[in-house]
This record gives sequence, C-alpha cells and structure tokens, in this order.
Amino acid sequence: MNYGQPTVLADDPAGVWAAGLGTAGFFALLIVVVWQIAATWRARMLAAREEEYRKLAHRYAELLDDNVELHRRSIEELTEARKSIASMERMMCEIE
Repeated sequence: MNYGQPTVLADDPAGVWAAGLGTAGFFALLIVVVWQIAATWRARMLAAREEEYRKLAHRYAELLDDNVELHRRSIEELTEARKSIASMERMMCEIE
C-alpha cells in the first residue's frame, strides 16, 4: 500500500468508469428535474389560459344577452314608432 502517495483515479479503470457513470447519472437527474419543472410550468400556464378563455366566454355570453335585449327594445320602439306614424297618416287622410 502506498500510504504516503495520493490515489489518482486515472490509475484505476473502475474508478474512472464509476466517476463517469456518476457524472452521467447526476446530469441525467438534473435533466429530468428541469424537464419536470418545465412540464409543470407549462401545465400551469395552460390551466391559466383555459381559465381566461372560460372568463372570456362567460363575458361574451353576458354581452350577447345584453345585445339581444337591446335589439328587442329597439324593435319594440320601432314598432311603436310605426304605429304612431300610421296613426298620424290615418288622421291626415281623414282631415283632407
């Protein structure tokens, strides 16, 4: 045994392979962790986007209901105006 000399990994082929596999394993683990963080972030963004779409659809439905109500009122007012004009036309014809 060489108690006074440091052990160099390059002298031991098994140690070189172990260091290489350990380094590769560490980087593989790091890649998997980063991949999972990115996948989680993407899923959250998609969920937030879906929620925004849901809110927009709800707002659109409310606006559509308001628009239908305004259209109904406009038709009622136009009908009343036509009745009034027709009544005035009849009166004018009777006067002549």
